[in-house]
Amino acid sequence: MMKIPYDIEAEIYFLTPAEGGRSSPAFDDYRPQFYYDGRDWDARHIYPDVKQANPGDTVRAFLGFLSPAEHLGKIYPDMTFEIREGARTIGRGRVTRIIELEESATRSSQKNP
Repeated sequence: MMKIPYDIEAEIYFLTPAEGGRSSPAFDDYRPQFYYDGRDWDARHIYPDVKQANPGDTVRAFLGFLSPAEHLGKIYPDMTFEIREGARTIGRGRVTRIIELEESATRSSQKNP
């Protein structure tokens, strides 16, 4: 399995089933959509402080985008976003810091000229 880049760090609250969220936990390498500015993007998740992210939990997460170059200049600290599965919102988050986004975008563009 390819290493997941730590493009950004975020704090994510996973909605409970009563709030419309998942009924089961999420684990490392979970790939929901990262939703902002009216568009869904794929991002892989790593939860460094917990073995699983349960409904109702607020967790720290590292997200690695499948298309990092698309996010340069658009994502910034304190930006809010949603986590979605299809059209259903299952979490809400806030970017806490940008980590490897620029490096990931450079690597991505070198692989896909």
